[in-house]
Amino acid sequence: MTSYKIISTNRVGAGSYYRISHDSTSTKTSMTFGLFLPSRFATNIDESAINKENVPVIYWLSGLTCDDTNFAMKAGAFSHAERENVALVMPDTSPRGDDVPNVDSYDLGVGAGFYVNATEEPYSKHYHMYTYVTEELPALLESQFNIGKHGLRSITGHSMGGHGALTIALKDTNKSWVSVSAFSPICNPTKCPWGDKAFKAYLGSVDAGLAHDATVLLSESSGVTVYDEILIEQGADDNFLSGGQLFPENLVEASKKVGQKVTLNMRDGYDHSYYFIASFIGDHIAFHAKRLRSKYAEILALESSSSLDFSVTTGKTITCQAMVARAPKQPLTLETITVDVPRKGEVRVKVMANALCHTDVYTLDGHDPEGLFPSILGHEAGCIVESVGEGVTSVKPGDHVIPCYTPQCAAPACIFCQSPKTNLCPVIRGTQGKGLMPDGTSRFKDKDGNPIYHFMGCSTMAEYTVLAEISCAKISKELPLQKACLFGCGVSTGLGAVWNTCKVEPNSSVAVFGLGAVGLAVIQGAKMAGAGRIIAVDINPDKFPAAIGLGATDCVDSSKLDKPVQNHIVDMTQWGVDYTFDCTGNTNVMRSALECAHRGWGTSCVIGVAASGHEISTRPFQLVTGRTWKGTAFGGFKSRRDVPLLVQRCVDGSLEVDHFITHTFDGVDKTNDAIETLHGGNCLRAVVRY
Repeated sequence: MTSYKIISTNRVGAGSYYRISHDSTSTKTSMTFGLFLPSRFATNIDESAINKENVPVIYWLSGLTCDDTNFAMKAGAFSHAERENVALVMPDTSPRGDDVPNVDSYDLGVGAGFYVNATEEPYSKHYHMYTYVTEELPALLESQFNIGKHGLRSITGHSMGGHGALTIALKDTNKSWVSVSAFSPICNPTKCPWGDKAFKAYLGSVDAGLAHDATVLLSESSGVTVYDEILIEQGADDNFLSGGQLFPENLVEASKKVGQKVTLNMRDGYDHSYYFIASFIGDHIAFHAKRLRSKYAEILALESSSSLDFSVTTGKTITCQAMVARAPKQPLTLETITVDVPRKGEVRVKVMANALCHTDVYTLDGHDPEGLFPSILGHEAGCIVESVGEGVTSVKPGDHVIPCYTPQCAAPACIFCQSPKTNLCPVIRGTQGKGLMPDGTSRFKDKDGNPIYHFMGCSTMAEYTVLAEISCAKISKELPLQKACLFGCGVSTGLGAVWNTCKVEPNSSVAVFGLGAVGLAVIQGAKMAGAGRIIAVDINPDKFPAAIGLGATDCVDSSKLDKPVQNHIVDMTQWGVDYTFDCTGNTNVMRSALECAHRGWGTSCVIGVAASGHEISTRPFQLVTGRTWKGTAFGGFKSRRDVPLLVQRCVDGSLEVDHFITHTFDGVDKTNDAIETLHGGNCLRAVVRY
């Protein structure tokens, strides 16, 4: 096992920055690198942590005279990496030490390793930065921190580091890098003074440097395109551009001849400095993060498919594990159950990830008037189709699907599905509410052969479940199912309440009551819709930072007020806000939300589900004076049509959901632990991976 030492640790925003040293076999010196880990992967640095998640990473290679710290201190990149949930690795630019040969020159020796393996004395013993960056450092990060495994890494850099990023990516034949970009790179070093000097000193001749020249490598690639796009950022006022050191135009010309897409952004007014890098580093991190997400999905899909052989279960009853709700207010019990084959119009799926929703807990606590026992709860999941019943045409084995408790039959005769006014298809509502499949029977049996009820048409707290075809939203395989599952209920509901049910306009004002996952999704949706003022209301001020991060402009702790919260909000705004959203399920809060809606046109939307037997009330005058009171189910989204579109937006990077996942567990048997965590008050979504 490679040993390492953490030199220093600094909190940066929600994430952490580490400087780490280790003895290098490549350079035969001690090497130091920087590592930024976004908050989601904080435990990956902990040697005692288990089940470390594979971390997508971007390697940053710095330029002449730099060490491992320059980028960390000057580029302002960490907030972008936190938002995109990618790690950043920042190696040094050369070996260092008393016995490392050096010259009195900024562009050779220490701080100027040029990312090659030197063959000439006195540099050949230590200057092996190419091997260090491409082999040794990735191996250390993978083995010790689970960072960048299975090629989940991209590379970028600046100046000499841009040269390094381009040549390392273009020389790679094993698809070790997902994507590549560069800032002000030395694109044709065999034609410039920097490259001439470095190649003669390290490799013995300029000709030997042809193997480390991005323009030459691209020209000799025989039209084989490895990367969908190479992104280059160049300052038009860069003195090294005009000084004959960079030659980006040569790289672009070579790319045209071989069909490799290169996007060269010439930025007027920008030079070669870190001010330039800081201006556009967010674009490059987003560029790589999008491609890393797709790669991660490919890895997970491959791992899932390689471990699942559905041919051995198709047409047969499956025996598996499930968490069964035997009675209200009792912990779930881990049981071995059987899952029957799917019948006509049905789909049997392997549940891969299940997010715990408050509706599950609400039912388990006995508050649901339709709650039936024994049953298998769960309805916010990501699944893979195992087999299909007679007549099923919209999905096939191997497809990724999200079970939707609000089905969509899409039949021409269904006035609900054909109407743009609602998403409430009633075709299977009667049997679904009774805990049964559309034919009036159950597909689950316990070890004694007794039937177990279904829940919300989903029942995803089992390793396998059976769904109606019209409840299956087929989604892209590019989004990991542990993220995609969030679109099965809460996140979709919050977003849709804003976009569909209320159609919040730009510059409007919004108040959100309750800052759980649904409330935060409302805030996120309102911000994306262009709302000008967003007031977040809760009795737990610890939730306010997350709300502000998603777009809230004001936060109100209603437990600390000396007047009703609706009066306080009216005082804040003079007449109330344009749109209010209750995300609590508390009927008193529903009234408060209505009564601070704007006089004359305010709309209040009920999202939270109230306990059995509770009723809402207000004075009729509140409605007479122009307020509208409405509710939403699943955010008004037509499930099979709209959920795939939400997932695609997430894949494309325009809809972030990572911040909702605050806890993860492995194994269906850990569901009770997830419930306990949800009760703790600091959990938005606990995802249980099966």
